[in-house]
Amino acid sequence: MRAVSGGAPVSVVELGRLTGASAVTIRRDLADLAATGAVTRTHGGVRRAAKRGTQMPFVTRFETDHDRKSRLAVAVSRLVEDEESLVLDNGTTCLAVASALAGRPLTVMALSLHAAAALAARPGVGVVVPGGPVETDSLALVGAAAVAAVRELSVDTAVLGACSASPTDGLTATTSDDAQLKRACLSVARRRVLVATPEKFQRTSTFRFAAPEDLTHLVTTDDAPAPTLEAFRDAGVEVVLVEAG
Repeated sequence: MRAVSGGAPVSVVELGRLTGASAVTIRRDLADLAATGAVTRTHGGVRRAAKRGTQMPFVTRFETDHDRKSRLAVAVSRLVEDEESLVLDNGTTCLAVASALAGRPLTVMALSLHAAAALAARPGVGVVVPGGPVETDSLALVGAAAVAAVRELSVDTAVLGACSASPTDGLTATTSDDAQLKRACLSVARRRVLVATPEKFQRTSTFRFAAPEDLTHLVTTDDAPAPTLEAFRDAGVEVVLVEAG
């Protein structure tokens, strides 16, 4: 815990040097710590768990589990048919989804300038962005204007991220503005997809925007806790699992 207290990820190899324990022992203990919310697993290691209501810098989130997010994005893209209309949430996993959808004949309202740029980098997608303020770090569109723009839509699919996703506490965000925007996205879409890495199931945030039954699909990796996945299935959600790698 002291090793991760600075906020930077620490690898299993580094923890082995610090403790003298085997990699098998370290991975087992990290799994136990992650299950209690004390730490968050990364590819090949661990980092300090974010506190309730806090958000890591965008660049840190973007560099964390990049390959896994790319695999999740491909799975999400397979749920979407050509000529569909979508609203695409902000966040790093949804940015990976934008890259996976680029070049296809779709109409997408992107809720971040990062995602809009990724979609528009190749011909094919009709990209729309709402008005209103832009967050400096994440380049997410926020505020009443963005919510109003989303509520004017009627789309085939909403692809959402979440700061936290608990079967008991619901889907939550770190800010009220983000929660309102996500709630609006859910209200205008026929297919409602949450794409999330497993650590999102191990914590909660302050602002609730949905219950599991408000979703139609959950896309995550196959190392997500089995009881959590079963709870989403019991709520009528179709669970799509991707190899964790």
